[in-house]
Amino acid sequence: MKCKANSPVLTLKEPVVLGRDSPSSTISTHSQHLSLKSLKKFNKLIQVHHVPPLHTRCVATSAIREARNKAQFIDSVAETTGFNVEVLSGEQEARFSYLGALQFLPVFDNSVLNVDIGGGSTEFAIGSRGKVDFCLSLNLGHVTLTQQNFVDEEAERVLNMRKYVRKVVKESGLVERVKNFSFEVAVGSSGTTRAIEKAVFKGYAYGWDFVNNEAFLRECKREWRFSREELKSVVERLCKGGEKHKESRDGFFKRKSESITAGGILLEEIFDLLGIKEMLVSGYGLREVVIADTLAKVFGDGYDLSSNARFQSLLRLATRFNDKTKTASAAELRG
Repeated sequence: MKCKANSPVLTLKEPVVLGRDSPSSTISTHSQHLSLKSLKKFNKLIQVHHVPPLHTRCVATSAIREARNKAQFIDSVAETTGFNVEVLSGEQEARFSYLGALQFLPVFDNSVLNVDIGGGSTEFAIGSRGKVDFCLSLNLGHVTLTQQNFVDEEAERVLNMRKYVRKVVKESGLVERVKNFSFEVAVGSSGTTRAIEKAVFKGYAYGWDFVNNEAFLRECKREWRFSREELKSVVERLCKGGEKHKESRDGFFKRKSESITAGGILLEEIFDLLGIKEMLVSGYGLREVVIADTLAKVFGDGYDLSSNARFQSLLRLATRFNDKTKTASAAELRG
């Protein structure tokens, strides 16, 4: 399959949010149906593009890792699509997210604390020069926090959510272990962190008209970072009640609107507990590293994700093959 260098053949997302309609650690029948429907669609596209099975990877994270009916769901996927679901451990997630940051930001020589907020868990990793010294996964995610019953009254709900997050983090021993290892740079590599950075950049916290200011913002340099104060300003606005603020939140954050408030509160508490003053934001995360890891295994050539390299260099390697060798893109499906 011939394609332009550095250009994916196809990028497709279908947000299912497996744990959305099930407060318990069980994947509901409805969520299973949506997941299988999406996976069948992906499978059809993979076949259309003639991607060999060995070049295809189906990866699952927290929602399936913690589900009571995990085995039944994995069997259903295999029977329906032929995909073998690879369930990543929390530690694998943390390591991959850190390696993704190395591919996006010039932090290889720094001691990096990487924070990856997902729907059902948050992964922490401290590493330097591609080596992970410490990693931990906590069952704190923006979806699970949103669904948890912290009472209906908004102010009390926010306060109770903050107390719960601090309790879980403190009981995990994370604060002490981060102090023992220490870090120079904090990096966020999740959709939540990128959404917060975008809100800072576009002036959401200050009520700017982000729709009519697009032309102006295109001329501004995006720094891919935000401070504790900027995070606080965004979260303060996210926590405001009323229909007007809800409309503004929905308009800006789109599909992330439902759980962005919980994600922002979680991130703000992490900043406070771990003493983070500023966070760099990685445009790459788990998805990109799983793809790169798969390409590295398929095409070999000694590519090392832990090295001071960039993901684009591996993509260039993958596109050097001619038509006869039928170069195929690695497909990664994240559960």
